[in-house]
Amino acid sequence: MSPFDLIIHASPVLLQGAAITVKFALASMIFGLLVGIVVAIMGISASPVLSGIARAYVSVMRGTPLLVQMFVVYYGLPDLGINLEPTTAGILTLTANAGAYLSESMRGAIPGYQPRAMERGGTVSGLVTCRHCVTSSARRRCGWPYRASAIR
Repeated sequence: MSPFDLIIHASPVLLQGAAITVKFALASMIFGLLVGIVVAIMGISASPVLSGIARAYVSVMRGTPLLVQMFVVYYGLPDLGINLEPTTAGILTLTANAGAYLSESMRGAIPGYQPRAMERGGTVSGLVTCRHCVTSSARRRCGWPYRASAIR
């Protein structure tokens, strides 16, 4: 069998694997972004309990290899009575890992907004001003780290 015949013979399986990889990547980056935003807000909060939880989460997730995290989720959680399908376990682990890395990028970007941005909000409520002024500045500052994390 020539190498070209082997590629043609294996192409359906390779395409199926590529589709699954894209599904894992998209799901984990979308959910990881949501986790990252929540953890970043917890990390910059004035509450020492919330910021401590965020720091501990980021430290554990960034301090252990992804493969170890996968093994703990897929093989360790069933010992606690939590059985997950392989796809769910994979997306959950990748989401938790991406969320930890992205939260650090966002935690650094959120305080980097211009203080005048809040003043320009005028009489609009603080939440609306925060959403439009602070998050737009933070999106610009953490856009490149997010793209780099998506490629990684």
